[in-house]
Amino acid sequence: MSSRMHAMERESTSRRLDGGDTGAKVPASPAAERIRVTRSVSLPVSEIELRVSRSSGPGGQHAQKSSTRVEAVLDVESTTALSDVQKRRVIAKAGPVLRAIAQDERSQARNRVLAVERLVEKLEQALAVPRRRVATKPTKTARERRLESKRRRARTKRLRRSPSDDAA
Repeated sequence: MSSRMHAMERESTSRRLDGGDTGAKVPASPAAERIRVTRSVSLPVSEIELRVSRSSGPGGQHAQKSSTRVEAVLDVESTTALSDVQKRRVIAKAGPVLRAIAQDERSQARNRVLAVERLVEKLEQALAVPRRRVATKPTKTARERRLESKRRRARTKRLRRSPSDDAA
């Protein structure tokens, strides 16, 4: 690799997952790669922005020279993958911008995969609709068991009393 390419590599700290420029919106074509989030939602890879920076913590020269920390960012309001109802739900639960950071591994490629996985997890959790609780009533046997245990406990406590307490 030439020194010019190295310089260009160092200057570029923010890239789209599909390799496009972060400043320009890439139109999502049907052939574009998509990530399945739920049964009804698949996220175009081009809508996930990846920012690369140097990882914190120990690691010697490798950590000080390599940009291995990856931050995956999804702008919920501008995504085409979600309906208006889904967007409102995600914004209410997780905010207008979803972020996931990965700096666990030494490899930028592995951190990129981890960051995208974490972003998809956050989106999936924010999209989850809580199930309604179905009210249930205890069975006849369960009620009888409960009352019998209360009677047993009351009898035990009655037997523990001193005889002088009964006069009162």
